[in-house]
Amino acid sequence: MPSISVNKLVGDNTEALNLKWEIKHKDDDRSIDSKIVNTSPNGLIGHLNLIHPNWIQIFSRTEAAYFKDISIDSQNESLAKITANTTCFIISDGEACPQSILKVANKDNIPVLVSPLPSLQIIWVLRTYLGRVLADYETHHGVLLDVLGVGVMITGDSGVGKSELALELISRGSGLVADDVVELFHIAPKTVEGRSPELLKDFLEVRGLGLLNIRTIFGETAVRRRKNLKLIVELMNPGLGQGQTVQTQRLPLQASSQNILDVDVRKVQLPVAAGRNLAVLVEAAVRNYVLHLRGIDSTQEFMARQSKIIADQDRDRPSNLK
Repeated sequence: MPSISVNKLVGDNTEALNLKWEIKHKDDDRSIDSKIVNTSPNGLIGHLNLIHPNWIQIFSRTEAAYFKDISIDSQNESLAKITANTTCFIISDGEACPQSILKVANKDNIPVLVSPLPSLQIIWVLRTYLGRVLADYETHHGVLLDVLGVGVMITGDSGVGKSELALELISRGSGLVADDVVELFHIAPKTVEGRSPELLKDFLEVRGLGLLNIRTIFGETAVRRRKNLKLIVELMNPGLGQGQTVQTQRLPLQASSQNILDVDVRKVQLPVAAGRNLAVLVEAAVRNYVLHLRGIDSTQEFMARQSKIIADQDRDRPSNLK
């Protein structure tokens, strides 16, 4: 299961949140583990909560005003209830860190961070960040592209032509996200985000040409850091053996889908054959998917037109011929 250390959290968000260390323990780098978070009743991040403690406790102006009205003993007693489940404290709004928090943090090896930004801004930024880094994920073999603004993953057997098709789509203006290994993250209830492993970023392997650096060849606009997966295009290899052919529906009445991380992703199958312009077909599939999002279904529209014509012909037919 994915996890994130406090050191990495600070390193990735120092510029955005102007985070600084108030207390940093050299021998203890606490981390947030998604498995523990998912099975815990505690919140991930939020304002200082003594009833249902958050893993990341934000100490803002509201908490500072409350602490000023209670005694040091009451502060210590309250903080003692939450230290077992606290990964770190963040002091927001430019507030001074109370001595009671410093005492507890030093005693229990809890990191303390400070930021001049408002607490809500810190929570919004870190909640989005943590939602990505702690998301459940799995890897798939294929090529992930940004085609006409839609995240498309091209799959199929090895050697079927995924990379060649990706290269043609890139030359037509699409953007490469990942080749060969696609990391898919469940970042929201109905959203799967695709990324590339750090080692493979910007590279596309094409048989006969080797590794191509797409960023270097086509420029910055030809690559993407991440993209939400909306459509899967499976290339069907016709060479299944002597006498065997690819069986696909010529006129599918219902859209097919593939379940990835409990999210149903739209899927189309394209047989590979000589003379077929697969790049145009993929772009057409993307445009058709966008029409579906608008409630326009060409197949259902055709069937409704056909039914209407049959009904009109049946109505106009002479009664003696019915």
